[in-house]
Amino acid sequence: MRIHGDRALLSGHGPLRADGSLAQPLGRVGAEVTLDEAYGAAGLTTLAMLSSLKAALGDLDRMRYWLRVFGMVNAAPGFNRYPAVINGFSNGIVALYGAEQGAHARSAVGMARLPFGIAVEIEAEVAIDP
Repeated sequence: MRIHGDRALLSGHGPLRADGSLAQPLGRVGAEVTLDEAYGAAGLTTLAMLSSLKAALGDLDRMRYWLRVFGMVNAAPGFNRYPAVINGFSNGIVALYGAEQGAHARSAVGMARLPFGIAVEIEAEVAIDP
């Protein structure tokens, strides 16, 4: 994570369990991982990002707006529903922060592979109180 002025840039995060280990399932969406499982993994990535933000900022109340999200999906050949997967992240953010603070610009793309075989990886930019 990089904090600069009133912005926090979060590098790629994947789905984690409460103990910090990689959440299952691992693999490509559309092959080893279903769309529903990948949606859930994107939701777990929301929690991982919030944990990183809290550690860096000290208090999540400093977070003002979610600005940009870049979602990557570990996609099997022929799978193309990347936005439906990343909705697991976006829907979680809007549910937690509301439409005003949580709405964000977003891209969702497919990748041939992601680190450690994770199903999703997400980057974000948020506005914060300096």
